[in-house]
Amino acid sequence: QVQLVESGGGLVQAGGSLRLSCAASGSIFSINSMGWYRQDPGKQRELVALITHDGITNYADSVKGRFTISRDNAKNTVYLQMNSLKPEDTAVYYCNSNGATMTFSDFDSWGQGTQVTVSS
Repeated sequence: QVQLVESGGGLVQAGGSLRLSCAASGSIFSINSMGWYRQDPGKQRELVALITHDGITNYADSVKGRFTISRDNAKNTVYLQMNSLKPEDTAVYYCNSNGATMTFSDFDSWGQGTQVTVSS
């Protein structure tokens, strides 16, 4: 019922920047938090950054000071600005969103993932 579409991944050299976007669509009544997670092959998916409807943010220690999460509530879109990228930031990045649908049921949706590769 709620779909998330990510964009903005790619290949960048260490020290470079990328901006990820994730747009939510479908039967949306309200969105609570939106966030970005990442996963390396063979590892667990980990939280990168989270933002609430009111704009309260939370970051993984490894990205504090380098990544910035923001959202446009009118567009149901969340962004992740990634600066000073490091090779260890290489992963598949997934968008997540949760909230309520127009039929007032809860949703917790994931995007399809976008690859970010940082070369040294």
